[in-house]
Amino acid sequence: MTSQKRDIQAFTTTLRAYGAQASLKFLNSGVPHRYTAVYRIDGDMLRNILLEDKLDQIRTDFLEVVPLATSFCQFVLKEGIFKTDDTNLDARLDGNPYQGVVLCYHGVPMIDSKSEVSGTLCHFDLFPREIEDSEFDLLMQAGGVLPAYLNDL
Repeated sequence: MTSQKRDIQAFTTTLRAYGAQASLKFLNSGVPHRYTAVYRIDGDMLRNILLEDKLDQIRTDFLEVVPLATSFCQFVLKEGIFKTDDTNLDARLDGNPYQGVVLCYHGVPMIDSKSEVSGTLCHFDLFPREIEDSEFDLLMQAGGVLPAYLNDL
């Protein structure tokens, strides 16, 4: 389903041919992170609308709806991106209830057709993980393409 090539063209080809879930799987296949997810802004909450789990397990409740004020996604919305390889070592997260629970998070905004932020696209894990610059760049580019394919979710 996915090619060895890892760029925005290969992502877009996967998205158009196989849909949004397959495109998340494509993104997830290039990183060590267990999860790749799409969160949509819904007032003061973030709702998970797509999730790729390398272990193919049932989604846990704490991943489905997250208060914006305590989410790591809030930093994406404030700063434009958010990267932390180990939340336990990141002073920006001191006091956050998810610090030490979700141990790494790499996220970007999703920009809709009106050039507005509609949510976030992120890789995260329950273990510390790093992300290669090329994969983070791909995630950023995907954040501008993916929203047009999420209208029915």
